[in-house]
Amino acid sequence: MTAENAEGAARKNKSGRRGMARDGATVAGSPAGTEGPDRSRTARVPKYYRLKRHLQQMTETLPPGTAVPPERSLATEFDTSRTTVRQALQELVVEGRLERIQGKGTFVAKPKVSQALQLTSYTEDMRAQGLEPTSQLLEIGYITADERLSRLLDIPRGGRVLRIERLRLASGEPMAIETTHLSQERFPALRRSLVRYTSLYTALAEVYDVHLASAEETIETSLANPREAGLLGTDVGLPMLMLSRHSRDSTGEPVEWVRSVYRGDRYKFVANLARPGLA
Repeated sequence: MTAENAEGAARKNKSGRRGMARDGATVAGSPAGTEGPDRSRTARVPKYYRLKRHLQQMTETLPPGTAVPPERSLATEFDTSRTTVRQALQELVVEGRLERIQGKGTFVAKPKVSQALQLTSYTEDMRAQGLEPTSQLLEIGYITADERLSRLLDIPRGGRVLRIERLRLASGEPMAIETTHLSQERFPALRRSLVRYTSLYTALAEVYDVHLASAEETIETSLANPREAGLLGTDVGLPMLMLSRHSRDSTGEPVEWVRSVYRGDRYKFVANLARPGLA
């Protein structure tokens, strides 16, 4: 081996040892010669997250409606800033563990309403949960079908569509804003029928002999705009569950297209799944 080759090999060997040293410093406790990161190493936990975990454990032991200490008291108790406290509280509000009431404070929230994804009415869903369903009519009237409604309801573009917007409540608590669209030509005088029947599906069955048989439902997330937040009694920007339901009757004809916005902090949906092709 020449002197130049020997010197190059020495430099390469020294560089390799430095690389191993750096790896060893990065992956604490890793034995030499092992590959991959040490899975036992954990990331640094932010201060607000430790506070959040403490508050979360507290909510699990206190009954709903219990007041949480004010931000100032929590900041003093945990020797942190009110900004840190506010971040921890806000995440727990978004997750539905805490509820903020304007002008009163922050409280332990009630458990979320759990609803199975099935073709039932809001009235049926709430009663199955042991809650009393009520609705407030926000708007009702006719609009002109655009290209999307024309396709969804199988009517000519420009046709008349009955649009019904309702605030849905469960035992007096606002839960969702529901906007329903139906063909006026297929369901004439439906607006008058709704005065007699509290449930739309009951009116469709009793007056028009139309029974829903199937539906395609899409669930997305959105953030509450000022109007939605005001109606639902929550904060602007709070995560919402946005549902779109396209329902058909037993003959396959479209019946309705519904867009609903549910409070993400008070509602959750449950689906029973089965593997395709297995009985």
